[in-house]
Amino acid sequence: MVRLKMSLIVCTLAVIMFSLTAAPVFSQDGTWKPTIEQKAPDFTLKDLSGKSFRLSDHKGNVVLLVFTATWCPYCRTAIPYLKELNATYKQKGLVIAGIDIEESPQKVSAFAAKYDIPYTTLLDTDATVARLYRVIGIPNFVLINKEGVIVCQQCRAIDPLLKSLMK
Repeated sequence: MVRLKMSLIVCTLAVIMFSLTAAPVFSQDGTWKPTIEQKAPDFTLKDLSGKSFRLSDHKGNVVLLVFTATWCPYCRTAIPYLKELNATYKQKGLVIAGIDIEESPQKVSAFAAKYDIPYTTLLDTDATVARLYRVIGIPNFVLINKEGVIVCQQCRAIDPLLKSLMK
């Protein structure tokens, strides 16, 4: 009986977590938008060198946003995979932007140097963009097509999507 109750609790929690990660995105004007098949909310953040990165400047490219933090062990394990994606698809027009949430530029810069991160690292020091994209857990991958439309949020199977988008 106890195992049955625990199983029900675990299943209920899994359904709740899935529901939360599939939660709607709200645009900058506060209107509701589904997480996929809608225009990605535009934003501007500074990279580690202080240069501005505006999402809308990359229309015409496939963009992978990766919400992350230096303290996150899962984020660290994703770095080799992201390096591989960058090496494979950068010349074909993929833009990978790691978005570090609420950490100092010094800490993020040291982290990026330590792990030799080849893709753009952005600083979301006040989590404005993370809130805009309704990020609940990290790492969180958001794939945006060449037209600026969200194809996948909370993506786990990026390779097949990239192959189809990069044709």
